[in-house]
Amino acid sequence: MHRHATVALLLSVLTGVAGCTSGILDPQGPVASAELTILINSLGIMLAIVVPTILATLGVAWWFRAGNTRAQHRPDWEYSGRIEMVVWAIPAMTVLLLGGIGWVSSRDLDPPKPLASSAPTLRVQVVSLDWKWLFIYPDQGIASINHVVVPAGAPVRFELTSDGVMNSFFVPQLGSQIYTMPGMVTRLHLQADKPGRYPGISAQFSGAGFPDMRFTLEAVSRRDFDAWVAAAQGRGETLDADAFRRLTKASRADQPRTFRAIDPRLFNAVVNPGHETILPEPNPNFPGHDYPPLNKGS
Repeated sequence: MHRHATVALLLSVLTGVAGCTSGILDPQGPVASAELTILINSLGIMLAIVVPTILATLGVAWWFRAGNTRAQHRPDWEYSGRIEMVVWAIPAMTVLLLGGIGWVSSRDLDPPKPLASSAPTLRVQVVSLDWKWLFIYPDQGIASINHVVVPAGAPVRFELTSDGVMNSFFVPQLGSQIYTMPGMVTRLHLQADKPGRYPGISAQFSGAGFPDMRFTLEAVSRRDFDAWVAAAQGRGETLDADAFRRLTKASRADQPRTFRAIDPRLFNAVVNPGHETILPEPNPNFPGHDYPPLNKGS
């Protein structure tokens, strides 16, 4: 009976691990790979204490069972320098090792820190809305909803903010979730090592439409990325203040779509609602070059 129960438990664990695809245990970029290494190292360090402690507990319980007449109970025993050394040294070493791993990784994997790469970095601005994700490509002059396309093997610099409640941007296979908050910009650098479609989620509950607040990060070759940009510039509507005002209305399960042109002041207007008149360099992809006054309010 116990043997069958053990086999069933092992099978359930293996099934659960095997099903952990498209998640943090299946890294597809340098950041996620480094985070998985930290996770495994931390687990190994903690198991070095947990496993012996469990075994010692079971051993003590078995040795001092009621039926073992050889076990000696010594009620006057109260101190052992060697035992005290072991009891305090092992936890201290564990804290030092875990703290060292956390300190080094927090410096090496700091989200705003650029990734070392010979490929040019792609800049993508992200705005979390109710309940959708808006991705703006300021250098390409396009935007998309719930779908972000990036070149495989190239770093991506995400600049993130929110036009509503606080949210959390997370692509598990690429690593490093980060919060989006109104009135400020957070920065995150990620990279997909090879072409693929990687699910992205909102990791912060934000209301009734939260379960549908998902997106797909698609990594493609540089040639396919350039072709996607060219196709996006030739179809869809323009993302100006009116189009953005429509996007801010709460909606659920929005289908991915693109915008052929953007108002380059839009992201700054979302971050700084009172400073919409500050203009960046003209964007040749936005028709006219003569931007009307931007008012993202109703």
